Parts: sequence; structure tokens; C-alpha cells
Amino acid sequence: MIFNSVIFLFFLPISFFIYWLLSKKSLKIQNTYLLFISYFFYGCWDWRFLFLIAASSLIDFTIAKKIKASSNKNAKKALLGVSLAMNLGLLGFFKYFNFFADSLVDLFSVFGFQADYITLHIILPVGISFYTFQTLSYTIDVYRDKIEPSNSIVQFFAYVSFFPQLVAGPIERATNLLPQFQKKRVFSYDKAADGMRQMLWGFFKKVVVADSCAVFVDRAFNDPAASSSGELFVAMVFFAFQLYGDFSGYSDIAIGSARLFGFDLKQNFAFPYFARDIAEFYRRWHMSLTNWFKDYVYFPLGGSRVGVNLKLRNVFIIYLISGFWHGANWTFIFWGFLNALYYVPLMLFKRNRRNLEVVAFNGFLPSFREFYAILETFIVTCFIRVFFRANTIEDAFLYIKRIFSFQGNTWGNLDKVAIAVIIVLLVVEWINRKEQHGLAIANRPVYVRWGMYMTIFICILLFGKASDSFIYFQF
Repeated sequence: MIFNSVIFLFFLPISFFIYWLLSKKSLKIQNTYLLFISYFFYGCWDWRFLFLIAASSLIDFTIAKKIKASSNKNAKKALLGVSLAMNLGLLGFFKYFNFFADSLVDLFSVFGFQADYITLHIILPVGISFYTFQTLSYTIDVYRDKIEPSNSIVQFFAYVSFFPQLVAGPIERATNLLPQFQKKRVFSYDKAADGMRQMLWGFFKKVVVADSCAVFVDRAFNDPAASSSGELFVAMVFFAFQLYGDFSGYSDIAIGSARLFGFDLKQNFAFPYFARDIAEFYRRWHMSLTNWFKDYVYFPLGGSRVGVNLKLRNVFIIYLISGFWHGANWTFIFWGFLNALYYVPLMLFKRNRRNLEVVAFNGFLPSFREFYAILETFIVTCFIRVFFRANTIEDAFLYIKRIFSFQGNTWGNLDKVAIAVIIVLLVVEWINRKEQHGLAIANRPVYVRWGMYMTIFICILLFGKASDSFIYFQF
């Protein structure tokens, strides 16, 4: 099931009303109901993979309890190793088997050998990269004594499968989300109302901004030769807004839906297109993944507390792993490598922590220097993302080469609706850049609030596209 589907429009209100009717019952019934609707939500995509998420949950629920019960340090490490091997093994098989098989054949061919292999027709389970990291962080945190293992299998299974963030995040830590399953939730009108506002803004970003950009982007990337250099440049920029609208829109809907049920999920995007350098950009983009890699990979490697050579190693490891997490294709790995190259100068000159506050924090408009830094960061990330979007590295280089060939001067195919809604997106998010989401306007006058609600709702009705997927489902 996806958020922008007809079935979800029935699923959410029905689930909401039954859930709060059950709030008068025991906590166990409340959590059992959440577990049921979450498995139903996931099973609407492919019920067979419910066994996979159940197996992943059971593995880490059991191992975490054994880690806590053991007094032997080596035994604890061995149990953690089992958890890592099982979870990463499942993720590796479903997501990367064919990639490694193809790469191995290509390697043999370089040396003149023709290798035969079997390519399995493996369906990538939706959300496996997200819930695998979520269960792994739980086991690691239990090993580190940062959290007590759950004594309720219902609570833990509900935590792993919680439907709003199950298939595309945010990647929630057990330290934040699991305790919320351990206490009874009480309905809060203010929390639910804010959740509805965030959902409305998320739907606008997804079905209006992202899906409006998608038509132009797909046409340009599928056949660059049919577009002028200017159109290819615009398509590259449109892809940035398609990706942002699609993924941050999903996160807004997920966080807003969770608030309807009394849960608080972590912010996943903090207006990254107002970032002034690449370091700030990734502190604001897909924050749950960035923080996951920082806490469970970067810091264990030594982080920034080591010599220059090891710092460089750590940066490249993080970005290369991040690229590989996004997909089984050399384009993602190269995209990660380019991000590392872009980040390294900031680290070497110790400028990677200079933009910690929101841009123009004490004013409304940015300074010229801030505006230039924002524009530079945005354009560079757009060029890097050509490799994220292209099918092959060669296609990406050809796309960029054609941009700089300055061939053709036609602009007739530009989508004016897409341009208009991007401007609306930027204006609204700039005004609310200090808030948790773009439509956090609870303190504004009632006529301003309802004027915004109705305008956005009408835009969704008039310009919303009927897309049946989210980009990050493939990751």
C-alpha cells in the first residue's frame, strides 16, 4: 500500500477511529492492533514478504535478550555478530546478489575468461534497507547498554513494522520509538492537527511538486539527444526537486500519520536546499540515515578524532557505503565517491561545522554571501545527482557533456506548472525554515491557516499527478 493511493484514503481514517476506540482497552490490545494494521499495510504490497520482516524481527528480539542475559564479553560479541550476519546477509541477498554476480562476470571477462552464472529473478522487498537498519540499531544499542531489551514481542514487532515509516523511513532508533510502545497513548488534538498539516504538505510535495517534475525529468534522461542543453540543465534541476518532493514528502506523510496515532518520529529533512555547504546539506538531508551511519559506522572507525589519513579514509568509507545502500549499481557508488570529494576540502580546512544554525537566523533574507553559498551548493549537488539518476556512469557523463555542448535553444517543452509549484515550495519552506515542517503554522491567524490549507488542497486537486510509487521504495 502506498500513501497516495485510494486504499490508503480508506485505510487511514478507519484505522485511526478503531485505534482510538481501543485506547480505553489495555496497552497490549492497542499495540496488537497497531501490529495487525501494520502487517496489513505491508501485506497489501506482497503478503509473502511478511515472513521476512517477521523473521528479521524475531532474530533481533531473541538475540538482544541473549546479549543482555550473557555476562561473557566474547559471547556478547558473538551474538552481535550473528545479528549482523543474519540481517546484512538477508539484505545482501535480496538487494545485491545480481549486482555482485554481474560484476564478477565482468571482472572475469577483463582477463579473457567467460564465466557462466545464474541470475536470480529476485524481487526486492519494499523497505528492507530501512527496517534492517532499524532492527540492527536496536541490537547494537542493547550490546552497548544504551537500551534495555524489550520483554514484549508484540511491542517489538510493532516497533519494527510500524506502518507510517515501515517502507521508506525515517529510520527510527529503538531509543526513541520503542519506549513509545511501552506506554499507553492518549489522544491529543493539537498533535493530531499538526500531523494533518504535515501530511497535507507532504502530499503537496509528492503528488504536485515531485510528480509534476517527473514527466519532464523522465523525458530528458531517457532521451537526452531529443532535448536542448538548456532543457537538460532544467531537467537536472527538476530532478533535485522531484527527489526532494518525493522523499521528504513521504517523510512528512509518515511523520504526520504517526502523530495521528500519538507517536513522535524524528525529523528526516530540515530544508536541505537552504544549506550553504555539502556538510550542512547532509546534516539536513535524510537525517535518520546520515545519523545512523555516523553513530554505527563513522564513530566506531574513529570519526574525526584520528589523523588526517584516517579521517580521509573514514569520509570515503561513509559516502561509498551510503551510495551502495541506495542501490546495487555502480552509479550510486560513484555518486557517493563524488560526494566524498566535495566534502573533503571542508574537512581538511576545518570548515565542515561552520553552518550549524538556520540560514538568515536573525533576519528574513539571506546575505549575498549566504545566497551565493546556497546556490553553489545546490547546483553542485544537482550535477552530482546526474549519476544518481542515470542508468550507467557512461550515460551520466554523456548527459553532462551534452549540457555543456550548448546545443539547441528550444525551451518550449518546459513545464510551467512544475516551475510554479517549485516556487511555491521554496517560498513556503523559506518562511517556515526554522520549524519542523513547511506547514507548521499553528500560531498564525485562522484566516492565514485556512487560506493556506485550501490553497494547497486545491493545488493537489488541480495539479496532482496519479503516480503509483515513491522513488525511495527501490532502496
